[in-house]
Amino acid sequence: MKILDRLWDRFRRRSNEGQWRPGPYWLPVSQSWLDDGGSWNWWQKGGNLSSGFQPSAMVEACVAAYSQTVAMCPGDHWRLQPDDGRERVTTSALCRFLRKPNAYQSISDFLLNGTRDLYMTGNCYALALRNSRFETEELHLMDPAQCIPMVAPATANSPGGEVIYSLGGNQVIERQLGNEPLFVPARDVLHIRLNTTKYNMLLGQSPIVAALKDLAAGDAIMNQQIQFYMNAARPSIVLATDLQLDAATVTMLRDRWNEQTRGLNSGQTPILTAGIKPVPLTMNSVDAQLADVFKMTEQHIALAFRVPLQILGIGPGGPQGATESLMQSWVSSGLGFALNHIEEAVGNHFGLKGYPDEYLELNTDALLRSLMKDRVEAFARGVQGGIYSPNEARKEFGLKRAKFGDEPRVQQQVVPLSAADKIPASPSAPSPPSAPTAPTSDKAPGDGPTDAPDAAKDYNDANQLISDYEAGRYSPAGNVLTYEPNSGVHNEV
Repeated sequence: MKILDRLWDRFRRRSNEGQWRPGPYWLPVSQSWLDDGGSWNWWQKGGNLSSGFQPSAMVEACVAAYSQTVAMCPGDHWRLQPDDGRERVTTSALCRFLRKPNAYQSISDFLLNGTRDLYMTGNCYALALRNSRFETEELHLMDPAQCIPMVAPATANSPGGEVIYSLGGNQVIERQLGNEPLFVPARDVLHIRLNTTKYNMLLGQSPIVAALKDLAAGDAIMNQQIQFYMNAARPSIVLATDLQLDAATVTMLRDRWNEQTRGLNSGQTPILTAGIKPVPLTMNSVDAQLADVFKMTEQHIALAFRVPLQILGIGPGGPQGATESLMQSWVSSGLGFALNHIEEAVGNHFGLKGYPDEYLELNTDALLRSLMKDRVEAFARGVQGGIYSPNEARKEFGLKRAKFGDEPRVQQQVVPLSAADKIPASPSAPSPPSAPTAPTSDKAPGDGPTDAPDAAKDYNDANQLISDYEAGRYSPAGNVLTYEPNSGVHNEV
């Protein structure tokens, strides 16, 4: 508490309304800081109220690509089971947060603005409000420009080193807690940060830092073009002649030309005399190089954010399959990192054990929701291969459960290698039974034993065995049979 009191005293010593105080000064409209000690006519020297560079369409497109895509992915709380499966947890504090993070935002709104803060400033701050069970009940996003992580100094009663956050920029929380500076311990703050520097391990940096020179070049090009078109805009066509014209003639010709080409007469056909010719002004090589440089700055900004140009809709097009592969490549690189980074930070705040025991997952299947053919083929192969049960696949398409569909299935021939040599060979196809042959012996029937095949003969065909047995040519024990005519009785000898 002494540490918090010292921090509060530092912020309490401020000037009253209307009194002078040293800078820097916070400008709420432009969301920036105005430095102190500069020239009083700083705006006449090219100064700008906004800190950094002007808003860039490419930066906005890259940040929107991440924030809007992350907001599309639904999240679930998963827990590992003893049988190495996983179950969806529906009664935890994290699950309640994923359904409603606070009283005035949806989870899509929370992820959209939180991811935007993360990639614009490198940091995302959210204040946690807990219930009577000390569980996080609500999370409130704060303005990164008004949030400062600090390390508590050592005191006589404390060795110091605790991380404390000064939070601000949320009107709802400030109104509820009395419009006073908030000093919150790290356990009550969700802080998601990008890569930090060796100078401050508690502050993240946006990819914009790597593209500052490209942003500066883009700003210079755009400002130059704006000034040129506003103050020294060149026409698209000029009238040229080899004759020497005085000022009155030039003015008269200009007025006549404007009368035939502007206002209600726009589109009329002017008649040129005295060797006057219209000469259109086209883009010269300098302007073309300027356009190429501006295009290169945009490519460098997209490269810093790790967003493919095709995702932004400005790269070279391709077939649908190539676009899908590009989306999967982005999921496995820049977008995949963003999702995993947010999942780990939120899971750590809610006290999860981490992957694979207990974790948060933002499902990217929603990004391919429109690819019905690919989804059907993938789940069909999963069911045939025994990865999914029929009911698990039906659930992904919003279908009701089918009877006897909870157990995965495989085809009969799918067996482990260790059992392959124990499977009996399949029987050959049965051949049609042969007709009994007439006896060829000179002996009269009943005088002696009939000719019979070898007793050790291997019979693969059951029908042939039965036919030989009924014809008196073979017995199951290998004995010779005799046949008594007109009696139908076989006697063993």
